[in-house]
Amino acid sequence: MRKPDRRILPTIIGVSVLTTLAVNTAVLVAHEQGGDTETTTPQTAQQRFVAASGSTQAALSPTAIAPLAKRLTPHVMVAAPGTLPPDAVAKVRRLKGVQGVEAVDAVQAMVAGKRVGLLGVEPSTFRNYTPKPTAQSDELWRNIAGGDVAISFTMGSDGGVQLGTQIPVGGKQRQSTVRVGAYATMGIGDVDAVVSHSTAQALGVPTGNALLISAPKVKAGTLVKALRKVLPKQAKAVEVNPAIDYPSAQKLPSANGQVMTARQVQTVIKAAHTRLGWPYVWGGESEAEGGYDCSGLMQYAFARAGISLPRVAADQARAGWVIPYGKAQPGDMLIWANDPTAPGYISHIALYLGNGKMLAAPRRGTVVQVQNVYTRNMRGAVRVNPRLAARVAG
Repeated sequence: MRKPDRRILPTIIGVSVLTTLAVNTAVLVAHEQGGDTETTTPQTAQQRFVAASGSTQAALSPTAIAPLAKRLTPHVMVAAPGTLPPDAVAKVRRLKGVQGVEAVDAVQAMVAGKRVGLLGVEPSTFRNYTPKPTAQSDELWRNIAGGDVAISFTMGSDGGVQLGTQIPVGGKQRQSTVRVGAYATMGIGDVDAVVSHSTAQALGVPTGNALLISAPKVKAGTLVKALRKVLPKQAKAVEVNPAIDYPSAQKLPSANGQVMTARQVQTVIKAAHTRLGWPYVWGGESEAEGGYDCSGLMQYAFARAGISLPRVAADQARAGWVIPYGKAQPGDMLIWANDPTAPGYISHIALYLGNGKMLAAPRRGTVVQVQNVYTRNMRGAVRVNPRLAARVAG
């Protein structure tokens, strides 16, 4: 069965209220991805990615943010163009196996010049649905409650968006400036920015038009079918970060369209080589953006061979079977979990060329290049299945 399009967040048409939030640009030094230098000031891993409190945050009462409660893993995300009816949300909560439902405001918005998924949340409850390092940081959630935006780690480190700076957030035509209060990946594909519910409303984001649903003992496909029966027709539901398939390398198919042909492998590698020297640009996937990021480069190269890949590395890792690096062959993709704010989340990807070499768009400040393969934080190699890739791409 064809999976629903993962890009389910509606676009902001306009911003209803223009606001300028308080700013305090004193920040803690950010830790660069892949770097070996630590800051000289003793800090926790969480604090490296959280800006110092501004005047608005300092004015919050000590009880403004509830302590972390039981953490829940989100398994399915629902989104609709407008507010979901309360009776429908109540029915979702009563579905068999559902342990938690978190209502959020969801859109695709312009954030620091990039179109990304943005959520408006209640910090005290939404934190329970986030990766452990993010969930545990009281300072992070106080910043969000005080009017800041938290952006994904890669958007910050590789997108060049600095902690403590004011960035434009909103629709294509009207935007407000919001302070970057934290780097925090939420572990949800296509979601790169989070603000408080009140900030989202000031930006004109639809209210309560999305749900995160935790149902650990229910198969995602079964839950999606049940949701269709209780939700409005225009609402869409998708699995959040489906499990990656780690089969035995000896059991992989070798034909019938389930793996690439030799011609396709050659085409992908040749296409990737034509991008050598192009700058790394976070969010870049074509010449129009002036360069490529790691997953944009993969999407470009595989498309030349007629293979559709989803957009982000975490989804591209599900475009086939993940096997040990020692079993990798030219044309496989290599994957890494480098994001310290979301352990295990696939945040980097490259094309394996063979003989310990790979072709990659490494990070901000570099260009597309051939590199020696490194295994720190590596999670294996992806043997691409063209049929599965097309389904995951939507």
